[in-house]
Amino acid sequence: MDIRELTPQQARERQLQGVLLIDVREAHERAGGMAEGAVGIAMGELLADPERHLHGQKGREVMLVCQSGKRSRHAGLALQDAGYTQLFSVAGGTVAWRLEGLPLVQPLHDAGDRDFYDRYSRHLLLPQVGESGQRRLQQARVLVLGAGGLGAPAAFYLAAAGVGHLRIVDHDTVERSNLHRQIIHTEASVGMAKVESAQARLQALNPRIEVEAIQQRVTAENIDALMRDVDVVLDGSDNFPLRYLLNDACIKHARPLVYAAIERFTGQVSVFDAGRQRGVLPCYRCLFPEPPPPEFAPNCAEAGVLGVLPGLAGVMQATEVLKLLLDTGQSLAGRLLRFDALQMRFRETRVPVDPQCLLCAPDAIFPGYIDYAAFCSNAG
Repeated sequence: MDIRELTPQQARERQLQGVLLIDVREAHERAGGMAEGAVGIAMGELLADPERHLHGQKGREVMLVCQSGKRSRHAGLALQDAGYTQLFSVAGGTVAWRLEGLPLVQPLHDAGDRDFYDRYSRHLLLPQVGESGQRRLQQARVLVLGAGGLGAPAAFYLAAAGVGHLRIVDHDTVERSNLHRQIIHTEASVGMAKVESAQARLQALNPRIEVEAIQQRVTAENIDALMRDVDVVLDGSDNFPLRYLLNDACIKHARPLVYAAIERFTGQVSVFDAGRQRGVLPCYRCLFPEPPPPEFAPNCAEAGVLGVLPGLAGVMQATEVLKLLLDTGQSLAGRLLRFDALQMRFRETRVPVDPQCLLCAPDAIFPGYIDYAAFCSNAG
């Protein structure tokens, strides 16, 4: 037997006569507004224990409302199977209720909760995120090495997504030549420390997160302190000595490293997670045991770069960071994604584990940090 439907106006009239109206949406959905006088009980909670919520009164008239009318109908059918007989679903749900101009109220929440439900409402609708996942992001800590071409777009999206603590490290200051690709900075930022410029922009975007600005050159002497308490490391560097240092530190501290590199019109992105899965997933050294000679690896200042290219790579990095923090989807660990922006072509290459890798082999003992500048300058 199907569930009888009421128009929002009919439901409002019955509600004013004392009939119970239950909003079966999740709390974050109700935060945007719910029918005045309705009781908020999420569908799963209601169906898990209808006796408690409906006081065992199986003949009591009950109206159910959701966002569009679909969930309320399903909830009514489930309650009907449990023996409840006087059930109604509001056709068109809260959307129709709003369109008909019927009164809506916002549930009582403190300012922080209202901001949370409002700001992340689209994330909260995703089963892979939901409220529990968003709370996990809120507690997460990410180390972003570099506030330049890669770090700028990645940090923007991590801040917008609600990653609770971003530790941004860069020793440099903003130059006008940075602005065509390092979108976190503005004309007014020229001459400022990049980390201070980034901190101001990110906290203007999302004042609910913490942005720790550290103006330092990353070295073997300070990398352990910078790694402290972080969940994921995002490599926004532009040189080989720092890439090798980050790889080694992430193996030592068993943290995933989200990597990207760009040049002219091409880029590549991957995740190296050998620190947590030795012998199963590769590290950066498995892909590049030795750096290329300097003349084969020019930086952006020498070779140039299309302004949007680091944005593309940085957004991919941010995506990988969020997937790692949420433990969802398939990360790029063990895969190298290369792309050519001129042709808009993507190519994926498997990255095998090197069983003889000095850093990440299952029985390897961490040898300590080396002189990475000398290691890279002697390449080739």
